[in-house]
Amino acid sequence: MNRVHYRLYQPSVATISITSDIAKSHPEPGPVNKWLGLWQLMRFHKPIGTWLLAAPTAWALVLASEGWPRTDLLIIFALGVIVMRAAGCVANDLADRKLDGFVERTRYRPLITGAVSTGEALGLLAFLLIIALLLVLMTNQLTVMLSLVGAGLAMIYPFMKRWTHLPQFVLGAAFSWSIPMAFAAATNSLPAGLWWLFFANLLWTVVYDTQYAMVDIDDDLAIGIKSTAILFGRMDRRLIGLMQLISLGCFVVAGVSFKLGLVYFIAIAAVGAMFLWHQWLIRERDKVNCFKAFNQSKWIGLIVLTGIVGQFAG
Repeated sequence: MNRVHYRLYQPSVATISITSDIAKSHPEPGPVNKWLGLWQLMRFHKPIGTWLLAAPTAWALVLASEGWPRTDLLIIFALGVIVMRAAGCVANDLADRKLDGFVERTRYRPLITGAVSTGEALGLLAFLLIIALLLVLMTNQLTVMLSLVGAGLAMIYPFMKRWTHLPQFVLGAAFSWSIPMAFAAATNSLPAGLWWLFFANLLWTVVYDTQYAMVDIDDDLAIGIKSTAILFGRMDRRLIGLMQLISLGCFVVAGVSFKLGLVYFIAIAAVGAMFLWHQWLIRERDKVNCFKAFNQSKWIGLIVLTGIVGQFAG
């Protein structure tokens, strides 16, 4: 197939007008129920983001607890993952509400179709952040302080796509911040080993979100959205591969730091095999296969969790 020729540019008025005309040429779906619109705004109909955020949280809770975490921490962090992922999605759609209509994949989002108003979305975002605050207040001071950083990362990420070609790194930090928070909540400390796990997850997040960005690259170029997929250009597969290797190395060092056993390292080897498979999938930069590689990332989180749980299962 013909490969994409990557180039950086800001969209002209004509470009946006053409894109708008293309979008308008397709019939729009009928009116959406208000509650359904709010549900979709929080992406509850697309749970993969929740799984990807839940994975590092679960890793850290099990490691910090050296086995099964306390019930109260499980409930707090499970609800926190759901609430903060929803809040991040609402913030993202608010930030992109003037751009999503020009992107094929996003032009039927609730703020674009009018199913949810901007004011309603802002109210929902405030409600979700209050719930998140109430949840973290049930932990300790260190966790509360760390949560402010995590919330800040989640809220600024949507705007990074306008300012830098590295928004995926900000997303990686946001999706990894639950790791120090989990250790803080479980042990009221931040052992050095957790940061290896943090950077392993950060780089893995950049990998799968770059694969995701490869799906939208044509639309993003047209409207001026920045991403690592655009920045990497023809080096995308190589740089993704480099980050996969460094991520694997961080996982290994994290395992050594926490004195994990054979089951964990077998799991990391399986992650390496998944990385190789994803390199194969994206070899032609086919959008369907790039999305397939992204979508399969949820299994990587589960594989790592299995390896960590295996350490304490006996």
